[in-house]
Amino acid sequence: MTFKYLKGVVAGSLLLASGLAHAQFSSTVTATNDYDFRGYSQSAKDPALQVSADYAFSNGFAIGAWASNVDFEGVDDSADIEVDLYANYTGEISETTSWTAGVVYYLYPGADATGEYPEFFVGLNTGPFALKQWFADDLYESGESAYYTEINATFELPQNFSLLAHAGYSHGDYWSDVNGDDVFDYSLGIGYTLGNFNLALKYTATDDEDVTEDVFNNEGRVVFSVATTFPWGD
Repeated sequence: MTFKYLKGVVAGSLLLASGLAHAQFSSTVTATNDYDFRGYSQSAKDPALQVSADYAFSNGFAIGAWASNVDFEGVDDSADIEVDLYANYTGEISETTSWTAGVVYYLYPGADATGEYPEFFVGLNTGPFALKQWFADDLYESGESAYYTEINATFELPQNFSLLAHAGYSHGDYWSDVNGDDVFDYSLGIGYTLGNFNLALKYTATDDEDVTEDVFNNEGRVVFSVATTFPWGD
């Protein structure tokens, strides 16, 4: 079962995090009512449990893995789990500005038909803004390349609240030749920090006129998530 598998991953990550409390290891566990990825639901609008395990080196390099349940029924009945492996480097430009570059490899264990592929990115973070450009040479093993351009912003508000904004643009050969058109997605929400937990409530949508109702749903909808990162601070 999907959630049974994820519970095992979560338990293992927490044990490892507790053992490396004084190292540069961290693990984030997130529960959400919908796994939203660039405006499209990866869990058919059902809840998702997600966990990451990350290790940051002192020289700016970092490696990690992230997992979530997915639901591609009707598109690929065998895809129940997504696992992302990633590595990146972050360099400091000034006290408020940094750059980053890396790669993410998307895997779907046990799913024969779901395309697994790498995606490369470069990004710039300055103040509350984070700009990132993604490129996949073979998106979903379709033989077509694709780009994703995104900008995210987090504005701190009083009383542990924050304003969360996102805009993304999917473009390139895959989106024009396979999907039929480029896609713009956006979200706007509120974040709140409660002790060691980060809560977020956002509204997300796309301009894709081909709306699907469940699997890969892209209609406007509200997404709520609760996340916590280990090891907890004092």
